[in-house]
Amino acid sequence: MRTAFVALLLLLLTTFSPAPARAADNGEWSVRPADSAITPRAAFELPARPGTTLTDRAVVTNTTGAELTFRLYVADAHNTERDGGLAVRGIEETQRDIGAWGKPEQDTITVPARSAVTVGLTLNVPRDAQPGDHVGALVAVDTRVRPADGSHVGVQRGVGARIYLRVEGPEQPGLTVEDVRFTARSPQVPWTGGSGSTLSYTLHNTGNVKLAPRVSFRAGGVFLGRPGGRQLANVPGELLPGQKVRLTETWAGAPFAGWGRVTVTASADDVRGSGSDGFLKVPWLVTGCLALLSAAWLLLRRRRRAQGRAGSTDPASG
Repeated sequence: MRTAFVALLLLLLTTFSPAPARAADNGEWSVRPADSAITPRAAFELPARPGTTLTDRAVVTNTTGAELTFRLYVADAHNTERDGGLAVRGIEETQRDIGAWGKPEQDTITVPARSAVTVGLTLNVPRDAQPGDHVGALVAVDTRVRPADGSHVGVQRGVGARIYLRVEGPEQPGLTVEDVRFTARSPQVPWTGGSGSTLSYTLHNTGNVKLAPRVSFRAGGVFLGRPGGRQLANVPGELLPGQKVRLTETWAGAPFAGWGRVTVTASADDVRGSGSDGFLKVPWLVTGCLALLSAAWLLLRRRRRAQGRAGSTDPASG
């Protein structure tokens, strides 16, 4: 059986709301920071200076009736291309950021049935670490290989507890909206809805801190359709520094005739960005009517010319 590592990581829960991180748990095992002396923690949230070493502890809990063995590693986090949710690099991938800085106390642990094991975690922050947010996870990968549904590929599952590391230095938030594309598809009958029009755009975090963006759009110009403009829902709850995500929204009440511009605006904290796309839309019904009118006009014009030539060659007219 061929093995593929599938990262059901960083929460199995691709969330679009800027909710606080929760402990990573897939129903069989979980990974979370060891509780501090003051309050329980759902994620590692650590301030740091370049060139320092940080230590912490994690708890891996096995809730099944059999002992489980896990491989532990620290991974870089990123936003997925599909929907902007958080995921992490696999255990065999090259780690370039926080995943390269961190190391668990043990690479492999065995957790007895219905028990928990505490493991140390070390993060060596480089002297040249860039200021701002660095996001990753401490991941526990089940060493068992399971068959995937309807496939000959084996699957290993992993769960990760998020690590939020903020390196001291100037915080420079930045957010842009790029490559806005409005694709208009007219309904068969105007004003009946169901046009299937879409609005696509790219969100780009150009700064050095993570953002929880809010995105809206509006349409301006002369057009037939419902009033354009609303808040968009399918937006990542966390957009990490340097990350780009391509998002598409269905617009049921999009203009089906007319011209103008659609503008997408994103904001987060004290930053704001926007992008737009122009449109010129003539529906098939209007196009058909114009074609029929043009054909009728041309036919009438030809008939008049023919009648004029016939009248000029008639001997009785002289």
